[in-house]
Amino acid sequence: MQQHRNIEVSGATLECTLYGPGTPVVLLANAGCSTGYLDDLARVLAMLEKERPDGLTMFFDAKSTGYRALVGDFAKKHKIPTIFGAKEFAQAGGLMSYAPDVVESFRRSATYVDKILKGAKPGDLPIEQPTKFELVINLKTAKALGLTIPPSVLLRADEVID
Repeated sequence: MQQHRNIEVSGATLECTLYGPGTPVVLLANAGCSTGYLDDLARVLAMLEKERPDGLTMFFDAKSTGYRALVGDFAKKHKIPTIFGAKEFAQAGGLMSYAPDVVESFRRSATYVDKILKGAKPGDLPIEQPTKFELVINLKTAKALGLTIPPSVLLRADEVID
């Protein structure tokens, strides 16, 4: 059974999706955060310390990227596995990330610029979804959490951090 709930913490929204009895996977949604983002994030992390989620993911945005090490360190300290939507989070201490390849996305966007400069109307061009995704696994973090990543998963990873 799946339950969903939102908790407001001084302008930050904590979205929890519960899968089965007592196994929350927590999403930190940053869209509604006030200018005191670090204070809001600290309150959300304090709440997470009490909630004891089984996993954590955090949306990637301009505000959250500056605090990726803080969130990664918190998750390691409290033995919470994490997955993020940007490889920089895994590189900063998160357990793993699965995200579009940003370099490839920029490369593909250059074809759009070329078409527009050659006279194509932007509204006539199709919208494209990312086609290449990267899986990054941080083995240092896995060891700190007492997790063993199966070899079949490690073989699929684009980057493994030792």
